Amino acid sequence: MAARNLCCMALRSSKLLSRPSHLLSVQMRMQMQMQMLSSSLPLTRKMSMDAQSVASKLNSSGLLRTQGLIGGKWSDAYDGKTIKVYNPATGESIADVACMGGRETNDAISAAYTAYRSWSKTTAAERSKFLRKWYDLLMAHKEELAQLITLEQGKTLKESIGEINYGAGFIEFSAEEAKRVYGDIIPAPLSDRRLFVLKQPVGVVGAITPWNFPLAMITRKVGPALACGCTVVIKPSELTPLTALAAAELSIQAGIPAGVVNVVMGNAPEIGDSLLASPQVRKITFTGSTAVGKKLMAGSAETVKKVSLELGGNAPCIVFDDADLDVAVKGTLAAKFRNSGQTCVCANRIIVQDGIYEKFANALRDAVLNMKVGDGFSEDVAQGPLINEAAVQKVESLIHDATSKGAKIILGGKRHSLGFTFYEPTVISDVNIDMRISREEVFGPVAPLLRFKTEEDAIRIANDTNAGLGSYVFTNSIQRSWRVAEALEYGLVGVNEGVISTEVAPFGGFKQSGLGREGSKYGMDEYLEIKYVCMGNMNKE
Repeated sequence: MAARNLCCMALRSSKLLSRPSHLLSVQMRMQMQMQMLSSSLPLTRKMSMDAQSVASKLNSSGLLRTQGLIGGKWSDAYDGKTIKVYNPATGESIADVACMGGRETNDAISAAYTAYRSWSKTTAAERSKFLRKWYDLLMAHKEELAQLITLEQGKTLKESIGEINYGAGFIEFSAEEAKRVYGDIIPAPLSDRRLFVLKQPVGVVGAITPWNFPLAMITRKVGPALACGCTVVIKPSELTPLTALAAAELSIQAGIPAGVVNVVMGNAPEIGDSLLASPQVRKITFTGSTAVGKKLMAGSAETVKKVSLELGGNAPCIVFDDADLDVAVKGTLAAKFRNSGQTCVCANRIIVQDGIYEKFANALRDAVLNMKVGDGFSEDVAQGPLINEAAVQKVESLIHDATSKGAKIILGGKRHSLGFTFYEPTVISDVNIDMRISREEVFGPVAPLLRFKTEEDAIRIANDTNAGLGSYVFTNSIQRSWRVAEALEYGLVGVNEGVISTEVAPFGGFKQSGLGREGSKYGMDEYLEIKYVCMGNMNKE
């Protein structure tokens, strides 16, 4: 029962549990039903027309897949069931995708296990060539993939293109790093012995990914897994499965053998139970909330799987008196409002020193005021919708709690006039550590401002959380930047910079923000076993 409960949470979205269709207002549901009943009715909203045109083009390109991928074959759910994928900007249904369960997942695991026997024996150079071809195809279809991300996830097209570059970068880096998985030779304590260290692939990997980066969170896991010789069963969020399926289609076109990449989606508890219970799955890699990550750890214990977890954050963004105001505002905007605030490294608490607090608050307000909100396909839009109604309700709850305890809204603080799940970019001041917004991950376009007096105060406030993923510091003092970076209990520290993620650097957290690292050469180790070989009697003729 525990495994079923944890998978129900982990695999439904990893951040928010409810499907948008369950939480849409009556008016929105009626609008969708009318659109579904008659395709001949004119679409009066420009957003709807754009979305429909994009979906049509994607379908004709062959990248709009709705079936799962098992053993190199596209497959419907065995019982024929489907689930709907919605456009968060309009509430409209984009596609019906296969709603798979335990039987399909077990078959995907079997396919991955069979493929592992041959894939793990291919040379590093061969795997590198396959990955390089996959990277080339991802980049060749950058525009279509970006449109697909905006369609199902809601982020602006500019940000979606950025995600394609970022996500494809993990495949390119993995292609290069595949040829650099080195072993070791250890000086032996006895003259007739030779000691070696080999690195070998861990085996079949279950990869559970969230909705906020529907391509990059997959490639960040699958790239190094394949480079090391592992095979994968991917479980994307049911909110954004279309990007995962498109990427899988391109992996087939790249010539990656059948069964090496598999994708299942649908019945979360059944899929999760199968991944956790199977002794053939030797590793679970997950991006999502800390609560779900803990339960995945527990569920993996029965078969003692390796586990990599990239979990929730509560990122501090510390602005010192000596910071360059323009640099601090620009960096904070990037760290806070990217993807409408829906990233695990978004600045969750903006901690500003007394001497610059008012200037910074005013400058940040002015900058946020100029942010255009709208459908991600529209020009000059800086912020799209939140993923679903549950996300909006969470933001509203956190703001209500903060204002009831003395925080002041200096900009925004309510739903946007566009309706649906659009929310106004918001700045609130006079926030303190007792408010929920300081203790919980916001995952929305809200910038809470806290005050501090001394460097010691800033470090104490920043570290006063169970999370330890991303953090940011703005100062012109080299000495202070070193002191604070070393004192922060976080896996990532950005100094005078708000966008720090890259495929060449390790990504992961301290404390309850996760285990292991993704990206860089360190991320490769997560998919490898270390084997020690001792050869004796080596002095005999």
